[in-house]
Amino acid sequence: MLALLRLLGIGFVLLTVVYVALSLWSRSVRRRKLGQEWDEAQGPGARDRFVEEGLKDYDHSLRRKLILGVYILPLCLMALIIYLTNFY
Repeated sequence: MLALLRLLGIGFVLLTVVYVALSLWSRSVRRRKLGQEWDEAQGPGARDRFVEEGLKDYDHSLRRKLILGVYILPLCLMALIIYLTNFY
């Protein structure tokens, strides 16, 4: 039981590092695309304001929520492997 808790603790820390890195990378890609979009269209208002408003929309988007799959998918796979190992 102690080994399982240690595995879950280390796994949680590693998945958190992956989640933070993936989240920061995705946000920077979105920021770059918003900047390019404004540069091409010379959109209304200031560039910084346009990018910030776009990032506010991104914060509530589905893509940001899908990144949480970093936690869900490995835990489901680990549970499936444990189940199949112990009961088949």
